[in-house]
Amino acid sequence: MLEIVSIFLATKLHVIIVLTALVFVALASDYQRLRILVLATISLPLTFIVSRSASLLVENPRPFLEHDFMPLVAHAADNGFPSDHALLVFAIASIVFTFNKSAGIVLFIMAALVGFGRVLVGVHHVVDVLGSFVIAASIVSLCYLTLRSSLTETYKD
Repeated sequence: MLEIVSIFLATKLHVIIVLTALVFVALASDYQRLRILVLATISLPLTFIVSRSASLLVENPRPFLEHDFMPLVAHAADNGFPSDHALLVFAIASIVFTFNKSAGIVLFIMAALVGFGRVLVGVHHVVDVLGSFVIAASIVSLCYLTLRSSLTETYKD
């Protein structure tokens, strides 16, 4: 049973997080939706670029390579830092949190479960997941702080 739950967390929960965030965006006011989309359009690509740069600086072999075991999910034998799955869901949670603290906290909890699942199935170390959180939350926060005045003046209902 633990294996099934771990595999779900590691390979499927991110889809639910993305869909939940899309529903949140769809239900937002026109003004709020525009603000969310502007922040996402800028911060998501920057988060990915920073993560690729970080992966060039930090080499962290995946757990199944270091400890010679078969992970519960198939994965390439490449650098594990940072976790792409965790990076995406932490970035999404950070964006939603910027505009709605309650929904953002729920998504952060779900994102942490994705990261936990990635560790449980043996394809990431905890540091890979924590690195993803730091990168995503930092980039989204920096983008929001940089764009804050234009995000509040861009469009109003």
